[in-house]
Amino acid sequence: MEFSKGGLSYLVLLLLVMVGVAFVTLMEQKILAGAQIRVGPNYVGFWGLLQPFSDAVKLFMKESVSLWVSNNIVYYMSPILSLGVVLVLWCLVPFSEGGLIYSFGIMFFICISSLGVYPILSSGWSSNCKYSMLGSLRAVAQMVSYEVSLAMILLSLVWVSGSFSLKVVMVDQVYMYNGFFFFPLGLIWLVSSLAETNRTPYDFAEGESELVSGFNTEYSSGGFTLIFIAEYASILFMSLFFCVMFVSGGYYDFTLMLKAMVIAYWFVWVRATLPRYRYDKLMYLAWKSFLPITLGFFMFYLGVGL
Repeated sequence: MEFSKGGLSYLVLLLLVMVGVAFVTLMEQKILAGAQIRVGPNYVGFWGLLQPFSDAVKLFMKESVSLWVSNNIVYYMSPILSLGVVLVLWCLVPFSEGGLIYSFGIMFFICISSLGVYPILSSGWSSNCKYSMLGSLRAVAQMVSYEVSLAMILLSLVWVSGSFSLKVVMVDQVYMYNGFFFFPLGLIWLVSSLAETNRTPYDFAEGESELVSGFNTEYSSGGFTLIFIAEYASILFMSLFFCVMFVSGGYYDFTLMLKAMVIAYWFVWVRATLPRYRYDKLMYLAWKSFLPITLGFFMFYLGVGL
């Protein structure tokens, strides 16, 4: 890994991710309001463009709850770590002007994304609340289960491309998208991304009907806002990463951003359409459907490559 000029690009990227998260929430409000014929708080300013900023001011001005019986250091650090892990993943974005050049970018993604379970587990444990603890345990089991399938899909891509570098994977798609060559794996990746980001119909970490908002029950004000931002920043990154791996076309340009926004729209569309899954069926899907399929395809590509 070597560093080239253009480190300022990551500061700009950080600011754009924060602004993008704000407007993705507005997009979600608009889509859900239209899909389910319900009126939401989405009319502040012209076309509701000021709504995300008013939401941010409202959230940060709320009173922060101080728990008597809890590990306060872990309690306050968990949301910060949750957002930090997601923002570190954005370093993988391949800038043409310069930046970090990862020879093992895919391995870096696997390692850093696996760290996402620790802030969730620590936030549930440090809250000293049964509901929070249950939500964090369910979230960890869910994320670990689907990370196995995601890793197997990435191994298939790495074997065919012959490199762990994202740029090599992108260049290999100049003549044909990986989305065609790895079509079933691409679909499994999309479904697993929903479980990895705790989105409907796999939002068991935050199941309001069973867990009273799950692992973040005791969080309010800034702590809840950081967890909220981390979730939506993760959605944006997983959308972009899917496009880089499966439909990039060999170029990192404006069209790739449009494709990523289509996938982000799909995340919201799924929430507007599907009810929550049952937890035992979620685990059954991970271990008895997705894992055998991804293993079988990996062995197939392994045999073809030999």
